[in-house]
Amino acid sequence: MKMVTRPYKEADRVRLQQAGVHPLLARLFAARRIGSASELAQDFSQLLAPAALANAERAACLLADAIAQRKKLLIVADYDADGATACAVGVRALRAFGARVEYLVPNRMELGYGLTPELVDIAARLGPDLLITVDNGIASVEGVAHAKRLGIGTLITDHHLPGDALPEAECIVNPNQPGCSFPSKAIAGVGVMFYVMLALRAELRKRGSFKEQQQFNMASLTDLVALGTVADVVPLDANNRILVAQGLKRLRAGGARPGLAALARAAGRAPARATCFDLGFILGPRLNAAGRLADMSLGIECLITDDEARAANCAQELDRLNRERRRIEGEMLDEAAAALDGLAEPPGATVSMYQPGWHQGVVGLIASRVRERVHRPVFCFALDGKKNELRGSGRSIPGFHLRDALDLVSKRDPGLILRFGGHAQAAGLTIRGTDFERFRDLFEKTAAELLPEEARLRVIETDGELEAAYHSLEVAQMLEAQIWGQGFPAPLFCDRFGVEDQRVVGERHLKLRLVKDGRRLEAMWFNALETRTRPLLGRIRAAYRLGVNEFNGLQRPQITFEAVEPA
Repeated sequence: MKMVTRPYKEADRVRLQQAGVHPLLARLFAARRIGSASELAQDFSQLLAPAALANAERAACLLADAIAQRKKLLIVADYDADGATACAVGVRALRAFGARVEYLVPNRMELGYGLTPELVDIAARLGPDLLITVDNGIASVEGVAHAKRLGIGTLITDHHLPGDALPEAECIVNPNQPGCSFPSKAIAGVGVMFYVMLALRAELRKRGSFKEQQQFNMASLTDLVALGTVADVVPLDANNRILVAQGLKRLRAGGARPGLAALARAAGRAPARATCFDLGFILGPRLNAAGRLADMSLGIECLITDDEARAANCAQELDRLNRERRRIEGEMLDEAAAALDGLAEPPGATVSMYQPGWHQGVVGLIASRVRERVHRPVFCFALDGKKNELRGSGRSIPGFHLRDALDLVSKRDPGLILRFGGHAQAAGLTIRGTDFERFRDLFEKTAAELLPEEARLRVIETDGELEAAYHSLEVAQMLEAQIWGQGFPAPLFCDRFGVEDQRVVGERHLKLRLVKDGRRLEAMWFNALETRTRPLLGRIRAAYRLGVNEFNGLQRPQITFEAVEPA
């Protein structure tokens, strides 16, 4: 592990501060390559135009024709928070525009990912004229072909990287498809669907049809867009930051969808003080719990209902599922930790893990936690007993493109990987139940060639020391109110402390009392006991975040450790 300080241009910091940006924020933004205050704009007017997204206007015409002809539309959703919010955006907007639209979401354990031929057969029973995929479909070559054979058209909206062949759909809207020059390649699936709906509203206005529905305020859906964007951990480029900022503004102003407000209440959070942390670590996991353990239809119903009582019931069930998910995850983490203890130190280029009893819906979380511990690309697998297949979920580290690595593995051993897809930092695949060792060895060999030694060292980028005057509630609140996320990381400071006291809380965490420059401070180190068994002693050097801890209605600043080493 190596802690380094993010560099920044002093001229950028000065320019931002002269424009009225708080001195601390000016330093933080400059370190994130913001050179002027105009780059921090959060107005709707600064969004990229829908016309810049290839085929968005063509999709709008396709949908406008379908609405005019009273065709039946069926949204084929995905079972994560991005797919659920994208589905909710589509259902809400299309119904407001007068469309006949329903949705269908595959069960993760039974049908797997995407528009498969099996899912098309199920969809066909509902009699749709047009299938609309959200957050999936770019790899569904066979599914789209099967739908065409059945006389059903397909509109694909997705953001995942395409394979060698594109599906022969009526229309594909995906910023990452060949020929699309849309600047925001990092837009989430929910963002793509939001843009298609923006284009559809413009097309309906141009046609002079559905005049009453044209008044529908698309900004009313930005809370859903913000949730899906942050929960999917896509890089927060300038366009995504605007979408998230608008969604948080709506949440804080009391304009949240009933389901989102109910989810926040079930988690004990106040929408009026919503932050990116709430979206990514409070609301997102509760929504994802439905797709991991049950059926994401529950999550989608929570997002599309306007009935307060129904929203509250859905939110309570999602909260219960999330508690169950955490229990299962804890048991799987214990098994993963035991397996890691048996690995060589240091590990090879990758880690691939499989336990017969692991849950398909949770292996992605385990891969993420193992990745954090070993700083290697990780795949964790669970068994699909009905098909005797292993479904793996992977997480990567900077400098290693996971989907491209899977593509190379599949070319080197044709037939080994049955299906795969994903991004640079996260991917999924399916192999036969007997091929775990075969995959593990070839993935390791491939990664050893692609992953340089220097990339295997965990480098923690910090924002340097935090002045003593800034260890305050006001500064903590100011930091939490900003838009942080993947590619635009939340501030991580680095200082030296003396440890006065520490105790274990919640079995895995440490609560500490620190001293710095004569001041006593409180800190939390979550999941500390997963990687450390001995207490901290003397002086330490820690990378940490400054946040707000609220208990019994009282707020105070709190330090949260991310990494620790002897001073």
